Amino acid sequence: MSDSNVPLLLQTFQRSNKSVPVWFMRQAGRYLPEYRAFKTKYSLDEMFQTPELVAEITCQPIDILKVDAAILFADILTLPQSMGFDIHFDNKKGPIISLTDDFDTIRDMEDVPHIRQSIALTLERLPDHIPLIGFAGAPFTVATYLIEGGSSINFTRTLKYMATEPEKFDRLMSRLTENTIRYLNLQIESGVSVFQLFDSWAGILRPADYERFVLPCVQRIFREVKCPSIYFLKNTHHLLELMEQSGADFLSVDHTVDLGSNPVIRQTDRGVQGNLYNGLLYADPEVLRNEVDKVLKSMNGRRGYIFNLSHGIFPDVNPDQLKRIVEQVHQFKQT
Repeated sequence: MSDSNVPLLLQTFQRSNKSVPVWFMRQAGRYLPEYRAFKTKYSLDEMFQTPELVAEITCQPIDILKVDAAILFADILTLPQSMGFDIHFDNKKGPIISLTDDFDTIRDMEDVPHIRQSIALTLERLPDHIPLIGFAGAPFTVATYLIEGGSSINFTRTLKYMATEPEKFDRLMSRLTENTIRYLNLQIESGVSVFQLFDSWAGILRPADYERFVLPCVQRIFREVKCPSIYFLKNTHHLLELMEQSGADFLSVDHTVDLGSNPVIRQTDRGVQGNLYNGLLYADPEVLRNEVDKVLKSMNGRRGYIFNLSHGIFPDVNPDQLKRIVEQVHQFKQT
């Protein structure tokens, strides 16, 4: 297949791209009026589990923003939900998780038919030049939700569990790792072209704890799942050298990393994704333009580069800001 027939995002994995692809974490969802219209009619549980709605929401940003990839509309807790955890989604509060003290009795994931069907319907709607990105939550990040019973600020239950029950914590991480591999392979079999592993909360750890509890799990996932891959880790800077050992094809880094000067970024042979600070989505358009330009120029000439944010889009962001970014990235000429 010639480069002209390969989607731009996939060209970056081959290092054959002549322009920079762009997509945004959390691009399918809450900041779009079209999405909010769905949310007035359906619960989040219905939206996540109805393939027709998933396909529509996944594809919305393609026409609206003109991004270079779609990412499946789902939640990182879809996997543990399919493993028997009692998880529901409240339209205002987010995930509601029933706490358990016995993680040794959880079952393995079998099939997740609505994910298969959602991917199939999405691929029917997407144009050929737009690949579909699948994803999963990394084992540590998923474990924090299960242990805390939802989102957390201090992660005290998780840290206590790691400190007082390290063997049990290891077993939970191992079980989640095995099932994450199954879940990602299901998505790949169904037709996704790339997957991203989200480790949103591993950045709370010291390097020693990350290396002990987290790194072996993500290395196993990237070793065993055979598909172009991206690893996102929030609060990246102090873990970047270890993150580089993950085995992922691309490292997605947040705003704590200076792309232009960081030695790991400059020397790695892995691809790089990121890292416009998402707080700048509120900035004056001219300020935003200058900041986007800085990020692009810091990676100028690098074929294995994908433009993205430092994390996800906030719910009250004006979509016009994102449209401006996409247009600017597409106009950027690499030297």
